[in-house]
Amino acid sequence: MLAIQSTVKKSSPINLSLKKRTMLSLNKNILKTLACCLILVLIHTTVNAQTTAPKWWFGAAGGANANFYDGTTQRLNNSLIVPSAFHKGNGIKPFASVLVEYRPTPIWGGTLNVGYDGRGGKFDDVVAPCNCPATLETNVSYLTVEPTLRVNPWGGNLYFFTGPRFAFNLQKDFDYTQLKQPNTSAELSEVRKSVISAQVGAGYDINMSSPTSTSKFVISPFVSFQPYFGQDVRSIESWSVTTVRAGIALKFGKAKAIAQQEAVVTPVQPAEVSFSVRAPKAVVIKRNVSETLPLLNYVFFDEGSTSIPSRYVVLSPTQAATFKQEDLQQEPSVNMNVRSQRQLNVYYNVLNILGDRMRANPDVYITLSGASLAGPKEGNVFATEIKKYLVDVFGVNQNRIATNGRTKPENPSEQVGGKRELNLLREGDRRVDIQSNSSALMMELGSGMKPIHINTTQANGTDGDVIFYVGKAKEVLSSYTIDVTNPSGLTKQYGPFTKNEEHIAGNTILANSTPGTYKVVMTGKTKMGNVIKKESTLEMLGTQEQTENGLRYSILYNFNKANTIATYAKFLTDEVAPLISDNSTVVIHGHTDIIGSEAYNLELSKKRAQETQQLLEAALAKAGKRNVKFETTGFGEAEDRSPFENDKPEERFYNRTVVIDINTVK
Repeated sequence: MLAIQSTVKKSSPINLSLKKRTMLSLNKNILKTLACCLILVLIHTTVNAQTTAPKWWFGAAGGANANFYDGTTQRLNNSLIVPSAFHKGNGIKPFASVLVEYRPTPIWGGTLNVGYDGRGGKFDDVVAPCNCPATLETNVSYLTVEPTLRVNPWGGNLYFFTGPRFAFNLQKDFDYTQLKQPNTSAELSEVRKSVISAQVGAGYDINMSSPTSTSKFVISPFVSFQPYFGQDVRSIESWSVTTVRAGIALKFGKAKAIAQQEAVVTPVQPAEVSFSVRAPKAVVIKRNVSETLPLLNYVFFDEGSTSIPSRYVVLSPTQAATFKQEDLQQEPSVNMNVRSQRQLNVYYNVLNILGDRMRANPDVYITLSGASLAGPKEGNVFATEIKKYLVDVFGVNQNRIATNGRTKPENPSEQVGGKRELNLLREGDRRVDIQSNSSALMMELGSGMKPIHINTTQANGTDGDVIFYVGKAKEVLSSYTIDVTNPSGLTKQYGPFTKNEEHIAGNTILANSTPGTYKVVMTGKTKMGNVIKKESTLEMLGTQEQTENGLRYSILYNFNKANTIATYAKFLTDEVAPLISDNSTVVIHGHTDIIGSEAYNLELSKKRAQETQQLLEAALAKAGKRNVKFETTGFGEAEDRSPFENDKPEERFYNRTVVIDINTVK
């Protein structure tokens, strides 16, 4: 049974229905107001101010409080304790205030709001022990005083605010209904007369005034969050309120006009585009090359498999008995294909090379460290597969091989916080690292296994390129084309291009044409829509075949690393520089894989190549060699110039490279 004071009013179902319809109508109006606010934000455009910004603003604000109830409420007043406690609830109530705002600087300021703050709502329905549904609605409201600190971190229209909230109770009504009992409307007891809480929020000032007007009018949509801290409604029980407020403030301020100076119009001169051509001395279509190929100390595993991938060369014990790494050094026939295929054929024998070296050096021990995102257990399975191959096929004592598993390798490609091209990076991290302290297996400096020397034939080296330099092409031109006319009057067009520097293979231009003077015309379209033409000439001296011998060295980099060139300083100074003779030409070209932006990769490859040249020049100067010509270029991720494809992780790893060609004329 319910105990109710005689002063308690009783509400009819009609009155309750009318209140609900009124609240529904109010909520719809609030939502319409917020929608209008969003539309104003979307259509707002910023205009250049021709007046000072007012320091003082005055106005009003209105909006809606989305109130969320938590805690326990059962004793509604001294005469009414309901049978079942209420815990959760919510509701939307109005907020309205007058305000004053002070902005001494574009960054800092303060605001004071004084107004009406509705914190009412409806608790979730409960069921009394008599199996009677019961409801409780509240209409609690306050006089609120809210001083806030206003911050414009970028000095624009968007601002943030935070500060305390001082609230003084105005209303504390409630409506309680229970089946088979009279409806009850009364006031809550033990309601706190004042509460102190806090808020944080953001707003956006939309200037609705003319730039020349000194009377400023601003509409500011805003939203704030007021957590439950300090918002206990009553001094008894544990009812607290968390509020999210959204609304619009209307602000008025008085500005001062800025004295206008007569504008001085300075005509903008278009940037000058320069154009020049560098021709090769001769187009060498074939060159004998002795190449020192660094060996990756990685074996990559395919997704969904723990077996050694089929692209790696796997021998039988009988084949392994006669295998020698020296067999990989000689090219069986003239190879006019891309050099990457020849190099990959050597790399795919990495397990056989490792087995041969361990067989020849019985005191060498290694560690196989497998990595997989699936966990260390699968990583160790990868490592065990390779160990089994070395033991069963090459007869290596199993006690010489340690294995372990990891989630990521010691030098992973995927970095913390990275979000782009993760599938490619993770392919490169699904691998087994071959680790050893033995100089019979590993390079003394840097990373990787000791290199293999290959005698091969290089087709169409980069020193046979024709290079076109278009100064300020990226800044001025949207694109350009190159027209090359041979002495017979036949014209070929190349492009369109956008970079400041473009390379075209000399044999492509020469083809079956005779040597001589070629006319070159660069036609560019500016970003303003104009057409620019520049002319030059090109002397093509013809082709040479098998007229040069060359040496090639490569430096490999970990992902995104350029400064590791310092690791190779001793190698370049002691091993490479002494092989460069007077009157040689050293061609250095840097490359990257396709991971990352094209512009970043281009700069990274240039930096790698230039640092390599600087180290070699310093070593040559110290040795007294001064008649050496350098041709240094960074190609970035350009796939038509990269040494390898980018389909497999090992190809991408080999593309993170600087290649050094030392060409000596017979």
